[in-house]
Amino acid sequence: MACKIKTKATKKPAPLIRWSADLRKLKALTIRQPWAWLVVNGYKDIENRIWATHHRGPLLIHAGSSAADLHIDVKEYIERKYGVKLPETFDMGANVGVVDIVDCVTSHPSPWYHKQGFGWVLAKPRRLPTKSCKGKLKIFAPDLSK
Repeated sequence: MACKIKTKATKKPAPLIRWSADLRKLKALTIRQPWAWLVVNGYKDIENRIWATHHRGPLLIHAGSSAADLHIDVKEYIERKYGVKLPETFDMGANVGVVDIVDCVTSHPSPWYHKQGFGWVLAKPRRLPTKSCKGKLKIFAPDLSK
């Protein structure tokens, strides 16, 4: 079921797609919530990392199991700075979507870019029905056998 969210600008939700054999072969990246939700719902167009990537193309987004960034201060900051109303609950410890990595930059005009490190430029966000799996550091091959 799609969440209805209010933002400063009207935004159509990212499409919900089905799992396929090709998607099951993709590598994944773990991102903490609420950032993973922002990526797969098409709000966050940059993923900030201290390391560069040569990966281009689709990448599964795995929502980490840590709740470290889910405190009220982070939620209020996101709503105030970006105008995005976050949902009350988040899927965690699961693959929640797929996004294309189209570039890796050290400068970008996106308000989501932190002006340091590397910005992975994201495009074509798609939501997926959640599939639980254990996350890892860096880009990894998720175990989707369960």
